[in-house]
Amino acid sequence: MTSTDRERWQRVKEQLRKQLGEDVFTSWFGRMELDAADNGMVRLSVPTRFLRTWIQAHYSEHVLAKWQAEDATISRLELSVRSAAIRPPVAKPKPTAEPAAFSRDLREVDGVETRASVPFMSVHEALGGSPLDPRLTFETFIVGRSNTLAHAAAKQVATSRRGEQLMFNPLYIHAAVGLGKTHLLQAITWAGNGADRKVLYLTAERFMYGFVSALKTQTTLAFKEAVRAIDVLVIDDVQFLQGRSTQAEFCHTLNALIDAGRQVVIASDRPPSDLESLDDRVRSRLAGGLVVEIGSLGEELRFEILKSRIAAARLYHPGFEVPAPVLAYIAKAVTNNGRDLEGAVNRLLAHNKLSGQPVTLEMAEREMRDLIRPQEPKRVRIEDIQRVVARQYNVSRADLLSSRRTANVVRPRQVAMYLAKILTLRSLPEIGRRFGGRDHTTVLHAVRKIEALAGNDTAFAEEIEGLKRQLQD
Repeated sequence: MTSTDRERWQRVKEQLRKQLGEDVFTSWFGRMELDAADNGMVRLSVPTRFLRTWIQAHYSEHVLAKWQAEDATISRLELSVRSAAIRPPVAKPKPTAEPAAFSRDLREVDGVETRASVPFMSVHEALGGSPLDPRLTFETFIVGRSNTLAHAAAKQVATSRRGEQLMFNPLYIHAAVGLGKTHLLQAITWAGNGADRKVLYLTAERFMYGFVSALKTQTTLAFKEAVRAIDVLVIDDVQFLQGRSTQAEFCHTLNALIDAGRQVVIASDRPPSDLESLDDRVRSRLAGGLVVEIGSLGEELRFEILKSRIAAARLYHPGFEVPAPVLAYIAKAVTNNGRDLEGAVNRLLAHNKLSGQPVTLEMAEREMRDLIRPQEPKRVRIEDIQRVVARQYNVSRADLLSSRRTANVVRPRQVAMYLAKILTLRSLPEIGRRFGGRDHTTVLHAVRKIEALAGNDTAFAEEIEGLKRQLQD
């Protein structure tokens, strides 16, 4: 490859960056490399099959056109997938049983050179990680009031280096569906792998599969060693972690990594205290780091997300235009989550392309009808109920959880249990556990007692309604 070819490649990249924007360019072309440009063909390479397929489907003509502007002799473009450099393996005794694919892949990472030049995805795949979406990077994450802290914490984790003091461990991010948890976790994985760190992204399902496979093939020791050699372990959707033995192994892995100064990042749809299916030890360890909630998307943030999605769609549908009033309408009306916003953009695009008609406010109102959902009631937590009730009756939260049976504590405790039953989806045994380990019959008695008192005492009923309003506003 000549210096002229390299200079042309730099100019081609600058033209792509200018045309597509920094975020899109970084997501799709940031890891593309020039291999050769001769005999009328330019040869480029990317680290993953997914990138190659996507670029071939959506951007190959753009890239070829830019090259032809630099060199008129170029008529074809070839895109290949790079492979990681592998050292010759050290001879080891052959195992008596074939190891699970997950464990085998994890061990192979010891043979992968961790130079900065090694393609990231090849290393991640060797680690046995769950698939990553190249679009889910920090560059494409839209920051707003509801996710500022989660974004900042994720960036801090991604930019840390091996041996540095960890600011918080584990980092636990929770939010409802479609608010950006997975985006941040995958962004950490994309950005965090470097010359001196191994970052592994796993869904809870993938972790369970790996552990069960290791049990079946009697390679659990290799599984444990492989996972605990990771510098940053990222686990998504931990609420789906099931099975006593799997949870026990997860807890041991969590403890081993944290005690060894390795970073752990977890995401879930609820805070650690609400993970009822998980062992108390796991919940306690998860709550011991930094717990961050991503709140609902505000209207301004929804507007910025829509602008970003439409700009991305316009890259391969240049005539796709959405008037500002339509954007404002969707940002105001479609309030549930980011996935609904994505669906809204797809509907506008489909209407525009299939009918040939421009996007109008009238059309948007018609197409978005089923995406405009009634405002969901605020999710009330048992901790919030205990805090509000304790303040109302001038007792402490510790009193509500204690075994004290004086009248000034029993009645507030019964009120709190009653509110927990009618304002949350928690079962009676779970409510009892959250009130100092009481039996479910105690909770049922409290519920019936408060219902009877409220039915016979108007002032008390109004007091209960006031507490409900405080918790739901």
